[in-house]
Order: sequence, then C-alpha cells, then structure tokens
Amino acid sequence: MTNVSKILEWRPPADWLEIKTIDVHTGGEPLRIIIDGYPLLSGETILEKRQCAKENFDYIRKALMLEPRGHADMYGAIITEPETNEADFGVIFMHNDGYSTGCGHAVIGITKTFVETGLVKKDEPETRIRMDVPSGHITSFAQVEDGNVISARFINVPSFVELLDAQIEVTNHGKIKYDLAFGGAYYAIVNADSFDLEFEPENVNEIIDIGMDIKRSIMNKINIIHPTEPEMNFLYGTIFTSKSKNKSNHSRNVCVFANGEVDRSPTGTGVSARAAVHYAREEIKLGEAVTIESIIGSTFTVSVIEETKIGQYNAVIPQVLGTANIIGKNTFWIDPLDAKGQGFLLR
Repeated sequence: MTNVSKILEWRPPADWLEIKTIDVHTGGEPLRIIIDGYPLLSGETILEKRQCAKENFDYIRKALMLEPRGHADMYGAIITEPETNEADFGVIFMHNDGYSTGCGHAVIGITKTFVETGLVKKDEPETRIRMDVPSGHITSFAQVEDGNVISARFINVPSFVELLDAQIEVTNHGKIKYDLAFGGAYYAIVNADSFDLEFEPENVNEIIDIGMDIKRSIMNKINIIHPTEPEMNFLYGTIFTSKSKNKSNHSRNVCVFANGEVDRSPTGTGVSARAAVHYAREEIKLGEAVTIESIIGSTFTVSVIEETKIGQYNAVIPQVLGTANIIGKNTFWIDPLDAKGQGFLLR
C-alpha cells in the first residue's frame, strides 16, 4: 500500500487561509460550525459583528457555503463573543445568499455539538446553554441520558403574527392567500393545497420556483417593519403547509428560504412563526405541543409556553424540540489564487 504519511504531513503555503469546522445535521438540514480560523469580528452587538462579517469577510461565507466546498443548500454558523453578560457565546448564521437573523435548526445543532464534545460542561438530565443571535437571546437545553445528548430544545424569541388571510397576486399562480408571521425571521405561510403539486422531494425544483415567486411578489408589495429591530425588515422565506404523511404528526412544513434553499428540517424559526399563527387562531392552547414534519419526514415539536408583547403586537414565546447528529470535522484551505475555489453555484 502507498504510504500516505507525506500527504497527512503536508501543509499549505502560508498565504492560504485555514478554516476548521464541525459539520452537523439537524433532521437532515446541514450545519457547518466554524471552530477555528475565522478572523476576529469587531462590534459590540451581534448585529454589529454580523455587519463586520458582511463587509469584510463575506468571501469566507462564499467559500464555505457554496461549491466546491458546499452546495446550494448549505448552512453555517460563526461563533463569536457574546453580546450580553447572560450568554455563553454569540452566533451569526449564514447561507447561500448571506446572513439570516435566526435559525432553530442551527441552535439545536450547536447545542448538541457543544455539549456532546465537552465544550460546555455536560449535566444530566439537562444542560443549559445561552446564546446571543441576531434576532435576540436564546436559551437552549440539551437532554442528556447516560452521557449522551439525545435531543435539544430551545426557548425562542418573541414570535408574532403580522397578517392573517392576506392575499397577493403571484405571476403564473393568480391570487394566493397567505399568513405573514415572525418566528426569529419573517415567513409567508401558504397552504400547499392551493397548488396542483405534491410537495415531495421529487418536485423540489417546482417547489423552489413557486416559493420564490411568492416571496418576490410579497417583497415587492409589502413593507415589512419589525417592531424593534430594522435589521429584521425582510421576508426570509415561504412555508408551505399540508397534512402530515405520518398520521401521528400535526402537519407538514416545507420551507423555501434565502436564495431558493429548501430546509430538510421542519425549520425551527418557521414552526415558531406557525405556532404564533395557530395560537392567534385559537387552534392550539398554551402549553400544547404539536409535532410538525419536514419534506423528508424529520420532526420538530413546538409549543407556546408564554404570552408576551413586542411593540404593538401580541406575541408568544415558542419552545422547539428536535434532534441533531455530528457527522464530521473538516479542515478547509482557501488558496487566494484559486478563482473557482472562492465559491460558485451550479444548479
């Protein structure tokens, strides 16, 4: 057998950037957590740090999220110093089109990873983690049995309904009825029965097209204004709801977000927005848990644990429960002379 020790010992030139990550999936949705090599971000708040990342280091996002190291549906997290004294750390979320305000699947994945690897001291039966994210402060809990993290739950930011039963004219689809709600990011929530299409993996390209058509139509017509934070003033995605395939689940959630990404998980911020809608319609009660499945059948369980206010809105505090798995550790090198290695998409 060829001796591979020289390959293992090889080191790139000094001008190449080295980034180390741990890769995780939450219900099938990928998460690439940067653990070493990312430059120090300036700014006092998470939003200021995120702006610094946008303005100065977006080439790293592109290199790690896009091809050839990533793909059109890759998702990532940058770990930072916390903004508040209560938090253990801060998180900036990123994807194929930039940076998001909140991400439930990433919170679950980070909680699993940090507790499982010992970065956070493991306590049974539950380990608490507190993190600052662009949409606010998140508390998460890892459920630990016999030293293993079996699931994670998090208490989300105040979630609320902006519009119920609104209508929008969408090119090629006519008038579409939707709800607009915030669960850490804004979503247009649409009943999948409005379309002559099975919302299954084999139809993912058609689902993306419809989801982006709806998103663009609403963005062109509706001026979204978050009650406290202008950085949140944009529509993040379209959620299609339908009957669940598994009769023991409440319903199905198919989310198209960012630049046509499809969430393999049920979407943590998405089910939080849905919980706000169901609660406003009195379809779920305080403390009632419902399990929502994704396009591939993975599940999150969401409940409303508290009523609150945010600005002029009646809001709720959702809790989301799910599972994640660690799948690998990577060392990536970015050669400044490698043009294609800076990131591209071929869909």
